[in-house]
Parts: sequence; C-alpha cells; structure tokens
Amino acid sequence: MYTGFFHMQKEPFRMTPDPEFLYLSPSHKEALASIIYGVKQRKGFIAVVGEVGVGKTTILRSFLKTVDKEHVKVIYVFNADVSFKALLRTIYQGLGTPVETDDVNEMLNQLYHILIQHYKNGINVVLIIDEAQNMSRQTLEHLRMLSNLETSTDKLIQIVFSGQPEFELHLDSYELRQLHQRIAVKSTIRPLTMEEGMDYVKHRLAKASVGVGTVFPERVLKQLVKQSQGIPRTINILCDNCLITSFGYKQQKVNLSVLKEISSDLGMVKPTKREAFFVSLMLVVIGVLCFMIYRQNPQRVPGDEIKSVQSVEHLTAQVAKTESSVNSPVLPRKSSEVTEFAEAQSVAKDDEKPLRRKLIRKGDTLANLVKDHYGTVDSRLIEKVKQNNPWIKNANVILEGERIIFPPQE
Repeated sequence: MYTGFFHMQKEPFRMTPDPEFLYLSPSHKEALASIIYGVKQRKGFIAVVGEVGVGKTTILRSFLKTVDKEHVKVIYVFNADVSFKALLRTIYQGLGTPVETDDVNEMLNQLYHILIQHYKNGINVVLIIDEAQNMSRQTLEHLRMLSNLETSTDKLIQIVFSGQPEFELHLDSYELRQLHQRIAVKSTIRPLTMEEGMDYVKHRLAKASVGVGTVFPERVLKQLVKQSQGIPRTINILCDNCLITSFGYKQQKVNLSVLKEISSDLGMVKPTKREAFFVSLMLVVIGVLCFMIYRQNPQRVPGDEIKSVQSVEHLTAQVAKTESSVNSPVLPRKSSEVTEFAEAQSVAKDDEKPLRRKLIRKGDTLANLVKDHYGTVDSRLIEKVKQNNPWIKNANVILEGERIIFPPQE
C-alpha cells in the first residue's frame, strides 16, 4: 500500500519467500551448495541448521529451482511431526505408488524395489524434511533404516533435513548417535553481519527499483540491522513496519524516531542502565508510600487514601507493563494497522465504543473469532467484519499475524 508513495514497483519486504528478492550471504551460498552437492553425489543424509528466520526455507526453495525435474524426484515434507509409518506413506504418495501393505518392514522392502527401479531409470529421489526439530526421536531413529536402501556405490534416496538448533540437540543424544554418524553433509546458516545486513536491505530495495538512500538514511539503516541481530526475517519486519509508519506520517524517509517507535512496539528496545535505575527507584518510592499509608491507619483506609492506593497500583502496573514489553515476542505490525493510525482520532470522536483489534493466532478461524467477540455468529456478522477488514477476501482464509478489526454490534 505504500509502494506508490515511495515510488516502488513492488513491496520489497514481504514475509513470503520470493525468489526474485533472493539474497545469498556467504553462509547461505554454502548451505545451498551443500544441498546441491549432497544430492548430486548421492550422499544420503544432508543437514542444514539455522536459527528462526535466517532463511532456511528460502534456501530449500532456491534448491528446488535448480533441480532437473526429469532426473530428480523431490518429496517435500512440511509437517515433520509424523510417525515413521505415516512418513513412509508420504514417500509412497510422492512416488505415485499405492501402498500394498500396512507392515513397516514390508513397506521398506517394497520401497527398496521401487527406488532401485528409479535408480535404473536415472532418477534421483530426494526427501526434504522441513522444520526437522519437530520430528520425534522415534521417527528419526527409524529414518536411519532408509540409509540402508543403497547400491554398492550410491544411496537410493537422499534425505535433506532443515531445522533449528534444537535439531542438533536431538542428534547429539545417545539414542540418535547412529543417525548422527550417517549425516554426510552439514551446513549452518548464520545471522547476517552488519555489512551483510545492510547489503541485504539495499539488494531488496534495488529489486523494488528504489535506492536505499532515498528511504533509509545510513545511520537509521545501521541501527535497524543492529536491532535485528542479523536475522533476515526480523529485518523484513522492521523495514516493512518502518515504511508503513513513515507512510502514515507522510514522511519520505524513515527517521530514528520512527525506528524507535517500531522497535518499542515490537518489544525490541531494552532499557538503558539509567532507565533501569529510575525504574528501580520508582519501585522503592512506591513501596515506601504504601508502607506510610499502612502505618497511618492499618485498620481502615479512608476514601482519599483509597484513591492514593489505586494511583500507586496503577503506577505499578504501568512499570510492570514497561518491563514485560522488553521480552515480548517480535510480531509484525501489518498494513491493516495503518487504518488504526489514520482513523484513531475519528474513531474516538464518532463512536462511544472504540473498535476492538485482535491479533490472529495460529489455528484461529473467522467464525470462532466472531463468536468469541459477539457471543454468537451468523452470516450477517461475518459479512460485517469482512467489510471492516477489506484484506479478508475469503471468510475461510485469514492470515496468522494480521490484526482483525471488530466493529461495534448494532
């Protein structure tokens, strides 16, 4: 929505992986090369490990673009939390072969013959397991049996693990030591350095046909990359929200105050030592005031003193809220929040009851959210909510991380 204002051809910091905006840091290049090499040389088990948001899924999709579909058959497992039998069924389905038995050993035996036939036809079968840290240790242990499906020289199936550091902890366990020993190629995707992070932002802006200097001054960009800790996903969230807010303020460039506002909203601003000292001092003063009020009349609190206590409690709550926001998770402020910014004044004047906004969590449905808010649900209420949230095109499809606006019930 801000592309026209900043003279961009497209949004450069969308959360969905877009191959056109692919930026390969040295560790990203290494991870991509490791997958390509491991699959081509039929090494068997390949592992790519990295923190949340560093770009593991982007690398997997980049690999998929490089494969020769005539000679490489890829089976992509998105949900790693499955049993070994269910995983075998997924492999059969990916190979287009019906399962003729329910016995795991028989399934493995039949799979061996299927893979042998693919091998003779010059087809390399690749199983990609995303979010591998969610796979149970029992399933991982059984996966080791797939490495036994081989010829005298080559593995018949290549298995690519993509997971967070917790996956390495699983592999280091005593129960999985045999699987750990069978991983032939491993690569780690690291967070971006300061220089790489700045290049990352410049690269994406260039793809959107705009120069970084026209949007992010260098000192703002450096501070932004520093606060992101080099995580590409966090950089995208910060940049996108900074552009949305600057658009709301009608500012052509992102300044430090906007970045500070966004960082504070996302819980990324840590208090300085001086701020921490004043917070501690305030808590001490509050404690002393409470003690003095109690000493004056420990049995009964008159009306004026009740107000004092309530003020103290309110102040304490505000301090606690400030402290807790430091550790709150990073969630993106979506484009729908611009409506809140632009219409905040008119909403306060025109409506006695302010519009309620709710962050959509994983597993939420529009019908359930409407019922939770209004106490009932019907097609009229759902349509009313859709009208106040133009981004909802389909009542059965809402986006995790978006904010939904509930109008007052007539």
